[in-house]
Amino acid sequence: MEDYKREFIDFMVECGVLKFGSFTLKSGRLSPFFMNAGAYVTGGQLMRLGEFYARAVHDNFGDDFDVFFGPAYKGIPLAVVTAVAYSRLYKKEVMYCSDRKEEKDHGADKGSLLGHKMRDGERVVIIEDVTTSGKSIEETYPKIKAQEERAGGIEIVGEIVSLNRMEKAPGTDKAALDVISEKYGFPARAIVSMDDVIEALYTNGDRKVITDEIKKEIDAYYKTYGAK
Repeated sequence: MEDYKREFIDFMVECGVLKFGSFTLKSGRLSPFFMNAGAYVTGGQLMRLGEFYARAVHDNFGDDFDVFFGPAYKGIPLAVVTAVAYSRLYKKEVMYCSDRKEEKDHGADKGSLLGHKMRDGERVVIIEDVTTSGKSIEETYPKIKAQEERAGGIEIVGEIVSLNRMEKAPGTDKAALDVISEKYGFPARAIVSMDDVIEALYTNGDRKVITDEIKKEIDAYYKTYGAK
């Protein structure tokens, strides 16, 4: 495992973003772990978060893209801090863009988008926090493609999230990121997976965060909900 991935796992735990216990998910599943990107609240935390995303984007998608798109609401700060970090780490200026939940009908920036106005010929990386079902992309994808003047004018290079939960999306035995890749034709990746988390905090860790009891609960969860 790359050093930055192990550092990111420790970072999520330190910030209270990745927790272990008993949590009811939006899907109704009772999960032994939960990730909440809204728990990054300080300038220092957001600065480091952007660096982790920037490194993962660079590792997964190279350097040939123009825009980071962050779906409202949590994706907005994620796209911003990733653009800032990418500029500093890789000396490349990447524009940020986000959607509005409600279209603005006045002012010089009226419309459905914040930040850069995407146009044909540009290549986009989507920045998200986490996906369990893959449903968020069903809203995001058409919003990006709606900016095209001609079909295929804007290319989505890929999507990056913080954590691959590695559980099957509703109605399938496949993980949400795999479903996205197959359906939309671009790679969907994560900074780390739950396999990485278990390796760092349990297999090669001190087992203070993921204890033997929590590991049993995780194993039972994946026996029922784990992707194939």
